[in-house]
Amino acid sequence: MPSLDQIPVGTRGVILSITGEDVIAQRLMEMGVIDGEPFQLLRTAPLGDPLDVEIHGYRLSLRKTEAARVQVQIS
Repeated sequence: MPSLDQIPVGTRGVILSITGEDVIAQRLMEMGVIDGEPFQLLRTAPLGDPLDVEIHGYRLSLRKTEAARVQVQIS
């Protein structure tokens, strides 16, 4: 199962889980990155960091280290 930082731009899928139970995981969940939520990876910055993801109808920018903690299923 890939993580959000490993998939190509334009990919759609569903969030499966967030690894860890620390402050970063809590912050991701507060921003709407929750299990079962559909997403689309919109773009990456020229050097690959940050990533722009559409979740809940809005754009969210995530660092690559944060995106690596989000396990996804590609649809």
